[in-house]
Amino acid sequence: MNYSAILEQLKQASTFDLYRLNVAIKHELENPQRIAEIRRRLRPGQEISYFDYNKNKEIAAKVVKLKQTRVLVEHTDNGELWNIPFAWINLDNVETDISLPQTTGLDRNQLKVGDIVGFQDRQNNHIYGRIIRLNPKTVTLITEDNSQWRVAYKFLYPVIDGQPAQPNSIEGVIVDR
Repeated sequence: MNYSAILEQLKQASTFDLYRLNVAIKHELENPQRIAEIRRRLRPGQEISYFDYNKNKEIAAKVVKLKQTRVLVEHTDNGELWNIPFAWINLDNVETDISLPQTTGLDRNQLKVGDIVGFQDRQNNHIYGRIIRLNPKTVTLITEDNSQWRVAYKFLYPVIDGQPAQPNSIEGVIVDR
């Protein structure tokens, strides 16, 4: 499913259209047949990934216990236990990144907690930091000197993290947008 194309079409929908779709989608997410199908494909100890809407990214985890409508999972990176709905699990390894046509700045759907971004402050200094929270209108980011900034999405640009290879050169990857 092409999430980027769907989002482009949804921009033309009215607020009521979005609400009505939200209700229909909620009913499908709670459909016992869909839940049973996902449940059949899971086993305790199985490595999975799920999409965390707060961080807007996939999280690697291991199934601990199957419950009636939820799954207890353990995060691979830090061992935290989370009780998540079955619908959050990406069993088919679907691509979750959304890329929208570039206008000015970035869109919330394009960013994840942990991404490195930049912006210009009021003195036209370039500031770079790692996103620690995605807010409705802004991101909260932290810089190398532990300063926190809240910046509107429209002022952000992506930063590709690179390592110096030799003096006056940087190794990196060219990203085609």
